[in-house]
Amino acid sequence: MSNHSEATSEPNGEAESLSFESAMAELESLVERLESGEQGLEQDLADFERGIALARQCESQLKDAEQVVYKLVGEPGDQRLEPFDADDTDGDG
Repeated sequence: MSNHSEATSEPNGEAESLSFESAMAELESLVERLESGEQGLEQDLADFERGIALARQCESQLKDAEQVVYKLVGEPGDQRLEPFDADDTDGDG
């Protein structure tokens, strides 16, 4: 059981140091391995745990990026922020 607790603390720390792109690439690789069904249960659980850590890191990085976008497009004192709408970039608005 002590092996399991070591595995839970290690992936979280490593995930924080990866770029968004690296974390996504590793996450995609983990999904492929899990979907193959060729691993044992313990390796599947370790990969799943690592995947959760990576997914949480990516989500956090996306939220941070979203806040940067809001800061860049928001006007000083404007408390109402609107999400980006790709349809508005076609030039007719």
